[in-house]
Amino acid sequence: MTEGNNLFQLMRFMQNEGYIYIMTNKNNTILYTGVTSDLKTRVYEHKTGKYKKSFTHRYNIIKLVYFEILSDINAAIIREKQIKAGSRKKKIDLIISSNPNWNDLFEELR
Repeated sequence: MTEGNNLFQLMRFMQNEGYIYIMTNKNNTILYTGVTSDLKTRVYEHKTGKYKKSFTHRYNIIKLVYFEILSDINAAIIREKQIKAGSRKKKIDLIISSNPNWNDLFEELR
């Protein structure tokens, strides 16, 4: 994900950028797809359980396994809907295409 990391560093200062992301639990059995304008902060909130009654807290969704950077939040929302409409297999294929070992990509955001 080196190319993606370089792109993230370049684009993170752009105004109104949007991100879609997929997170999972430690066993990679539950997938959660989300959208945000601040990926680093949002993933940190998932990891620390900021929202105690949320789906991600209930199922211990703490590992960022995929993300995309889009030009604006509206494009990110459209992309999130596309991903959510796809099958579980399509989500898994998307993750494996850039992160075959299902590593936690959170450190790349720092």
